[in-house]
Amino acid sequence: MRPARSIASRVFAVLIVAALVVGALVAVFLVIDAQRATHAEAERVTAATAVTLAVSPLVIDALEAGDAATATQALEPYALDVIADADLDFVTIMTSDGTRVTHPDIDQIGARYLGTIPDAPQPLTEVFTGTLGPSVRTIVPVLAAGGEPVGWVSAGVTTETISDTLIRRLPLSLGITVGLVALGALGAWAARRFTRRIAGDLPPGQVRDAVSSYESLRTLGEALRAQTHEHGNRMHTAVALLELGRADEAIDILTETSRQSQSLVDQVTARQAGDPAVGALLLGKASQAKERGIDWRLHIDPETPRSPLSPVDSVAVLGNLVDNAMDAASTGSERWVEVTLEPSTDGGILLAVSDSGPGIAPDIRARIFTHGFSTKPAGSSGRGVGLALVQSVVLGAGGTVDLEADPTTFRVVLPPQRRRRTP
Repeated sequence: MRPARSIASRVFAVLIVAALVVGALVAVFLVIDAQRATHAEAERVTAATAVTLAVSPLVIDALEAGDAATATQALEPYALDVIADADLDFVTIMTSDGTRVTHPDIDQIGARYLGTIPDAPQPLTEVFTGTLGPSVRTIVPVLAAGGEPVGWVSAGVTTETISDTLIRRLPLSLGITVGLVALGALGAWAARRFTRRIAGDLPPGQVRDAVSSYESLRTLGEALRAQTHEHGNRMHTAVALLELGRADEAIDILTETSRQSQSLVDQVTARQAGDPAVGALLLGKASQAKERGIDWRLHIDPETPRSPLSPVDSVAVLGNLVDNAMDAASTGSERWVEVTLEPSTDGGILLAVSDSGPGIAPDIRARIFTHGFSTKPAGSSGRGVGLALVQSVVLGAGGTVDLEADPTTFRVVLPPQRRRRTP
């Protein structure tokens, strides 16, 4: 079995793929834009050249004279010079009926122009296949001094020439693309180093387990500390009363402490499929709630089945929900937290944690499970981790976690524990 890839490697792979996809999209965009720009430039150059020739006195006089042979003799060298200077593929000057007077191929002079001749004397730019192949061409009327048309001028660039121009521009587009991919790869490498510095070579599952273990130890440690502190205070008080000769009061304190603790222990231990770590957490949270002046309400159904979660994940889920509930409850005048643990309708577990806090604003409910989001002040322990971890653990086990209002209640439903197959 192959070892799972580390989260750092996965981050690197995702960012590299993203850089390649972005680079490919940029390359396609640049090529399309270059093609559009080259085509637009061809239209602009052909139109400018044709318009310039159409108003040239030399062209107007030669066509107005009406002698095609004389016009060819005067205009063919002129047209060839324009072709060379403007870097065009052809300039065709023709009479008003479309008979060529000039053409790059001298054998085509005298033949009819291949292309669209407008019905009205107005410019037209089109893509047409002529004697030199497909080309972008602009045809412009030549008007005499009185405004009557005496001929036409057409200038064009073949699509092959346009393609050659586009190919010359491709290295720049490819260079930009390679630069973007290189920057993306550099960013992916930096992200990989940063992630590895935090998570080492752990795969994603083990990173989540490590966070879950940390959260479990944190919340369980706080609960046990509170329980130890509460019992220590009561013991010190009882000892002080005994030293003062007030034995009856000392006995009352110890008896009340024993009664309260036994009630909680009875609820926790009544569940035959319970987890000792969860039981210890609940007992400790009861002491922590009392220390903070919060009414602790615990309801455990003895028929609640065994959790499909590991002890570490169980403590992380329950501990984070209770911690958030106590933080919320401590801000109000009526302070209480209620924890319910009972069988769900499908034979799994239903865990509900309610509190008397002010509730969660509707505009942030959709973000409370987002990693890094928190309503607590900056620097609070576990800021933005608790609820994200709860959702990750519960969803990973095939369960659901929902938020209800009035009162604020986090309701977790876990599926039944899967039975191990016997070999």
